[in-house]
Amino acid sequence: MGKSRNARRGRGAERTVAERVDGGLAELIPDRDRPRAWTLLIDGAPQSHVDLDDPAYLSFEYQRRLGHVIDLAAPPGRPVRAVHLGGGALTLARYAAATRPRSTQQVVERDAALVQLVRRELPLDPGARIRVRSADARDGLAKVPDGWADLVIADVFSGARTPAHLTSAEFLDEVRRALAPGGVYAANLADGPPLAHLRGQIATAAARFPELALIADPAVLRAKRFGNAVLVASAHPLPVAELTRRAASDPHPARVEHGKALTDFTGGAAPVTDAVAVASPAPPPSVFR
Repeated sequence: MGKSRNARRGRGAERTVAERVDGGLAELIPDRDRPRAWTLLIDGAPQSHVDLDDPAYLSFEYQRRLGHVIDLAAPPGRPVRAVHLGGGALTLARYAAATRPRSTQQVVERDAALVQLVRRELPLDPGARIRVRSADARDGLAKVPDGWADLVIADVFSGARTPAHLTSAEFLDEVRRALAPGGVYAANLADGPPLAHLRGQIATAAARFPELALIADPAVLRAKRFGNAVLVASAHPLPVAELTRRAASDPHPARVEHGKALTDFTGGAAPVTDAVAVASPAPPPSVFR
């Protein structure tokens, strides 16, 4: 791991922290509007935003949508057992700890140097029951006991692409094994025109879960631009009506597709297996400008 580079900017003691981690150059950029809030970038690609004073605040669109899934995974305030594949700045684990006190959470993040940086610069609440393991996401998931998790959230990117081995039906077999009978799986997916990756991921999830919903910006669903979509899956009916209401009322409104409309959206795409899996497409450079 390279030496860190601190550069003062903005007001007061705010500074940008830049440090080499396993995945590239990590930068923590202070939020000029929120005194103890930071955005994490890896090689210039935004990964996470976290507010240490208000961990229930979610800035990024896709994280707000995953926050809705966390909110609706169990009755309000009830502790859950959650597995987070991909850590970033631990934003969603902090969110669940703040909104569902006494939750027990496991975070699997391959980049050990990034974990060290985040722990040092953006320390966790010592009372939060969050265990962070430095391991490959699929290897870490394999160590979760059968039926342990109420919630599994996948938000894994190597650079700006989801690794191929986290896109297959065999990976989702591991997710289903780890989930409790009423558990929920949610994945942050990224794709752009012609949405072949996204359609394949929906078809793959449909081969393993009877209940699905997709939350995304309408322009992404129409293949007008590259962006994120949150796929939600379960063995039990999902709270589609409430997800729809919350997504529509966000600062950047999203649409929720499910049922026949979601099946039609896949356009006959085939499920992805380990034998044919590829990483998600790289975003165009304009996405991060």
